[in-house]
Amino acid sequence: MIISWNTTQACNIRCIHCYRNAGTERSDELNTDEGKKLISEIARAGFKILILSGGEPLLRPDIYELVRHARSAGIRPVLGTNGILITPEVAGKLKEAGLAVAGISLDSKTPERHDWFRQSQGAWEATMRGIKACRDAGLPFQIHTTAMNWNEPEITDVTDLAVAAGAIAHHIFFLVPTGRGKDIEETTLKTEQYESLLTRIMAKQSEVPLEIKPTCAPQFMRIAKQHAVPLRFTKGCLAGTAYCVVIPNGDVHPCPYLPLKVGNVRESAFDTIWQESDLFHQLRTEPLKGGCGKCGYDDICGGCRARAYYYYGDYMAEEPWCSYGR
Repeated sequence: MIISWNTTQACNIRCIHCYRNAGTERSDELNTDEGKKLISEIARAGFKILILSGGEPLLRPDIYELVRHARSAGIRPVLGTNGILITPEVAGKLKEAGLAVAGISLDSKTPERHDWFRQSQGAWEATMRGIKACRDAGLPFQIHTTAMNWNEPEITDVTDLAVAAGAIAHHIFFLVPTGRGKDIEETTLKTEQYESLLTRIMAKQSEVPLEIKPTCAPQFMRIAKQHAVPLRFTKGCLAGTAYCVVIPNGDVHPCPYLPLKVGNVRESAFDTIWQESDLFHQLRTEPLKGGCGKCGYDDICGGCRARAYYYYGDYMAEEPWCSYGR
């Protein structure tokens, strides 16, 4: 099982698509002691991977302490970062603290396009320096790319860039309109583009040595099975079943893109929320509606619950941009 903790709302850049609408630190963010207590409860609930993200998690002075605590609790700590703040010193400290992998955002092979999307001139170059710092420190890293209609043609080129840079994986996030992403809904991939890119990605997986993982596009599991592409994953959408997120103030949501509060870790222990939430129970046990409930791949795909909620107001509805099985 895997969990994300958005450790802070603070960020050093202001990306156009940010689901957390990050920029300024919240006044009610979990402090160090609360964060360590949360990590212990996450371990008690049986989670094995913790993604420390934001905002920009490297803006938290205690990030190394949190990484060490996660490692000591038996959890594999992973960082979700824009990479700009990763200097050789930072990379060394992260490795020493026990960070397993740094996930670094890179949305285009072209500096100007990445900088525009991240709303920060020089961001691409700074991110590439962060990648080099990780590589030189021997800290494993993976590349994270948000897929939209304007960069869809170059997504697998970014995979090649990731291979050349020495990444261990390329995770491709299909935009869900939440946070500031609502303002660019028209850039999301729909039906034909959605299916076409996933098919290209699965074909690319057979050509490269690193792992490629689409996120918020669970149909990749069906496409992989149809094309006999071997994967280590068991299901596409894990929201509320084997994954959830804790946002900066301690609220728990099924995923970062499905903004439905099921509890707060200041009010109840996380493991209690995970085990007793009615919403989580529904996601785990009730059949999906529409095409997602009858396509025959609901056991390995599950459709994107966040996308269903955004377009239909119903997180159990069918995936809006998948036409399979309809």
